[in-house]
Amino acid sequence: MGEAASEGSDFSCDVAIPRRQELDVVHEDDRVLAFHHTRPSWPVHLVVVPKRHLASLTTLVDEDEADVRALLGVVQRLAREVEEREGAAAVLTNLGAYQD
Repeated sequence: MGEAASEGSDFSCDVAIPRRQELDVVHEDDRVLAFHHTRPSWPVHLVVVPKRHLASLTTLVDEDEADVRALLGVVQRLAREVEEREGAAAVLTNLGAYQD
C-alpha cells in the first residue's frame, strides 16, 4: 500500500495514519483509512479518514474530489454493513474546532 502524506495536526494525521498507536483497522487503501474508534461512544464506532489531510468538509476544493469520493464510498459501504448487522447506523462528521 502506498504511503500518503499527512500534514495536519490532529489525531488522524499525527497518530492514526502513521500508526503511532495500534488500531483495529477495518479498511485501508491508498486514500482512506477506517478503524474502530480508540475511545468509542457507541457499541460500533468507526472512524473513516482520508489519508491526505483535508481541513474541513466546508473548505473542500475541486482537487479534493477524488479523495472525497473515495472517502464517501468507504463510508457508504461500512455504514451499509453496520446497518445490516446492527439494524441502524449513524454517519456523523466533525467540523472546525470540534475535533476529537
